[in-house]
Amino acid sequence: MNPSPLPQPQTDPTPIFEHYRGSYGTELLTAAVEHLNLFSHLAHAPMSLTALRSALGLAERPATVLLVALRAMGLVAGRWPDQLELTPIAREHLLPGGAFYVGDYVGLSAESPGVLEMVRRLKQNTATPEKTDTGAATTAFTFREGAGESAMDHEASARKLTLALAGRAKNVAPAMAAKLRLSGVKTLLDVGGGTGIYSLALLRANPSLKAIIWDRPEVLKVAREFAEEHQLLDRVELRAGDMFAGEVPQGCDAILLSNILHDWDIPECNVLVRRLAGALPPGGRLLIHDVFLNDTMDGPLPLALYSAALFSVTEGRAYSAAEYGAMLTSAGLTPEPVVPTLVHCGVLAGVKR
Repeated sequence: MNPSPLPQPQTDPTPIFEHYRGSYGTELLTAAVEHLNLFSHLAHAPMSLTALRSALGLAERPATVLLVALRAMGLVAGRWPDQLELTPIAREHLLPGGAFYVGDYVGLSAESPGVLEMVRRLKQNTATPEKTDTGAATTAFTFREGAGESAMDHEASARKLTLALAGRAKNVAPAMAAKLRLSGVKTLLDVGGGTGIYSLALLRANPSLKAIIWDRPEVLKVAREFAEEHQLLDRVELRAGDMFAGEVPQGCDAILLSNILHDWDIPECNVLVRRLAGALPPGGRLLIHDVFLNDTMDGPLPLALYSAALFSVTEGRAYSAAEYGAMLTSAGLTPEPVVPTLVHCGVLAGVKR
C-alpha cells in the first residue's frame, strides 16, 4: 500500500507571511525619503538603475531591493533597468517643497531602530549579524567556506533556525508534492534540504522515489528526526557537505533547490547552478522552488518586501523567473514554465538536454 501524503493545511497561511513582512515597507520608504533623498534625484529626469545607485552610493543588490519595492508601491515607474522615473503620486507628495509634501510625516520614523538598521544594510550591503552558540557574530542562514562562521554549524542555533524555517515548509511541501510531476525520477538530491520536509513530501507522493538530503552535519540531525517520525528513513540518505565546495552527490535524476538561491547574490547563484547542472544526466532536471518577482521588476509588493527580508539576513534577495531562467540557460539547461505551489512559491524546472 502506498504511504499517505503529508497533510495539507485547510486554510492558506499566505496573509500571515505578508503581514509579518509588512514592516519592511515602512523601513524602505523612510530610508528612501529621509536618508537617501531618492525622490529628489529623480525630480528632473529619468535615470538608469546604474546612474541612480551611483548617485545614492548603493551597490547593485541593495539598490535593486529598494527600487523594486518602490516600484511595487507605485512610487517609481519606467522601463527596468534603463529608465526609472517618478510616478504622479510620488512627484506630488514626496518631492520636498511641494504643496502636498508628506515627507516630514514619513520622517517621524527616521530615527527608529528598524529604519536605521535598514539604512546601514543598504549602504554597507550587509546582513544583520546573528549570534552562534559561542556568541560569535555570523550570518544566520548561509554557509560558505571562507565566508566566516555559520549558525548552521552549531547545534543549538542550527536546530532553532532549521525548525523555524520548517514553519513555512510544512505548509508548502504538501502542495509542491501534489503539483510537481517526477515521473521517471528515481533519485532526488535535496540541496540544503534542512529538515528534509520537501523531500519527505515528494517521497510520500512518489513511492518508488529515493532522496539524498545534502546539508551541514548539525542540520542533518534534525532531518534524521523528521525522516524517522515520518517512517521514511529507509528511503533517505543523509549526506553532509558544502554545496559550494564539496563533491556533488552523483546518480541523481533531479536536483531540488527549495528556497536556497534567494540566500545568495547572483555570482554565487550562477556558480551553484552550474555545479549542480554538471552533475545531472541528460534529461535530468534542476528544480528551483522559490518565490518569483515580476519579470518587469515592479512587484508584487509582498514579494518585494520578502526580498527586503532576505536582504536583511542573507547574502541574497528575491529574483524573478527571468533572472532564474537566465541562470539555468547559462548552465546549459532549458527553463520550463513555473508551477505554482503555496505562499507565493512555485517550481521553475531547468531540463538538461
